[in-house]
Amino acid sequence: MTGRVFDIKRYSIHDGPGIRTTVFLKGCALNCFWCHNPESVDPGPELMHWPGRCARCYACVAVCPKGAIAKDAAGAVAVDRTRCDLCGKCAEACLYDAMQIVGREMSVDEVLDEVEKDRIFYEQSGGGVTLSGGDPAVQPAFAEALLDGCRQRGLRTAVDTAGSSQNGALERLASKTDLVLFDLKVMDDARHREWTGVSNAAILANLERLAEGRTEVWVRIPLVRGVNDDEDNIRRTTALLTSLGTIKRIGLLPYHSGGLEKARRIGKEACFRRFEPPSEERLAAIEAAFRGAGFEVRRGG
Repeated sequence: MTGRVFDIKRYSIHDGPGIRTTVFLKGCALNCFWCHNPESVDPGPELMHWPGRCARCYACVAVCPKGAIAKDAAGAVAVDRTRCDLCGKCAEACLYDAMQIVGREMSVDEVLDEVEKDRIFYEQSGGGVTLSGGDPAVQPAFAEALLDGCRQRGLRTAVDTAGSSQNGALERLASKTDLVLFDLKVMDDARHREWTGVSNAAILANLERLAEGRTEVWVRIPLVRGVNDDEDNIRRTTALLTSLGTIKRIGLLPYHSGGLEKARRIGKEACFRRFEPPSEERLAAIEAAFRGAGFEVRRGG
């Protein structure tokens, strides 16, 4: 079995307890305007162009069979994505990593062999492997096979999800992992549709079902000024998580604009917007509100 992976990040300290290796899978059911991994949304491979790395050797121009890469009037390399068929020849020819195909097919064993290289760090820190994305629930069979393989090799796991999955896929993943990191964004359904492109009905239903299960769930809230940092949304979020009874930990993830540059590199800057993080004063108030309701609160994860 293979799946599409776009990155494997070592020494991650914000995706679960201890030191972790995070495996980023392609594909997400949501289209959040503030996504910090815009290359994760589309399940298919994408061409990422790094102009700052380009040495203007034009090797990519010479090898492109579709004429999708050319010099512009200033001599810079330009990509016509309507003509690109993602053959990858430009990435193979580029000696400076200015052209990259994001998203490659990997087998279960290939991924497991990579993450097992960091076993000593997991053992010393209480860490493990986190499946993230995108959303692992978009590739449920591959994600399940990875979790099974990690368990067979004695590696602890976590699953980071946006929660918008169907047909019990997320519950099956939860049954095979030690921890679920569940992103919760906006409580009002109309506003959720406006900012993420999908209803939150399935997300809230999935969270309720997971909270009733045996796997520990940490809720993580990306905080975006003007989107979900208002009093009403925080109050409704607090009420929901309190009513579930089993959620003990909340991670606050203040917005950062790092995803915008990556969106430009894949030619999709029009699909994302620049926002602002909540002020430090507002962050402190939100943190205090959740702590006052009895939750353990962490910033950054």
